[in-house]
Amino acid sequence: MEKRADYIQSIEIKALWKGGKHIIWTLQPDVNILSGINGVGKSTIINHSAMMLSAIDRGEIVPESAPQGVKIKLMPEDATYIKFDVIRSFDRPLLHSDLLEKLSDSRVKTELDWQIYRLQKRYLDYQVNMGNRIIELLTSGNPDDQMRAAEVSRPKTQFQDMIDRLFADTCKKIDRKSNEIQFIQDMGTMTETITPYQLSSGEKQMLAILLTVLVENREKYALLMDEPEISLHIDWQQQLIDLIRQLNPNVQIILSTHSPALIMDGWMSNVTEVNEISN
Repeated sequence: MEKRADYIQSIEIKALWKGGKHIIWTLQPDVNILSGINGVGKSTIINHSAMMLSAIDRGEIVPESAPQGVKIKLMPEDATYIKFDVIRSFDRPLLHSDLLEKLSDSRVKTELDWQIYRLQKRYLDYQVNMGNRIIELLTSGNPDDQMRAAEVSRPKTQFQDMIDRLFADTCKKIDRKSNEIQFIQDMGTMTETITPYQLSSGEKQMLAILLTVLVENREKYALLMDEPEISLHIDWQQQLIDLIRQLNPNVQIILSTHSPALIMDGWMSNVTEVNEISN
């Protein structure tokens, strides 16, 4: 019988690179920040963990596509799988010909565009589920459910308000009348509707992260990010962890970073150096 985990308890990699370090990283349920100099293995640890989680999610007993020597311990220990998301930060051109052939939207040209393209469908599904839940509560006949119905849409409004504040310097606001994510840019003399694919790399990155967190609907899950500060302004770096946790206080954040700004707001005790977990 399948049982979903609340969070990842530990990550073990028996040989980081061939014949290399033995990694044992014990994780906290809320925020985990992996730090270290270039080349020490931060990205490799995050990527190997994501590959193994994907294999577990597919139910593969001997995951052929997962890296060898990687072990993930879940909590509770008898859990068989965990919900998770992986955020890729690099806005490189989309080179996979098979992906390009499947796309009907020619505006999708980079890896961040591809993430946002997939998130649009998840956002639509999230809104449908939210609407169904509101209808269910409003028609239940229970006066308390009327109050609960008002709370159901609060995370979406919170997300929209966050994005509007972050993008205020470039006069962009989310179009709240649209079912898809798009923006209204008011430059004073003219107002223009723009798509998320027209945003800067930093704006796309922040949108992808916060939208990923929103559509998980405050459920317990793990969010893996490799150097999420890339392209983000230092003020956005400093706010990132708190913004994520405001949207979903139940998320387990697992990230690697070079940036001191990410830990400025009280997360210093959640930082682990790669050499501290290496044998």
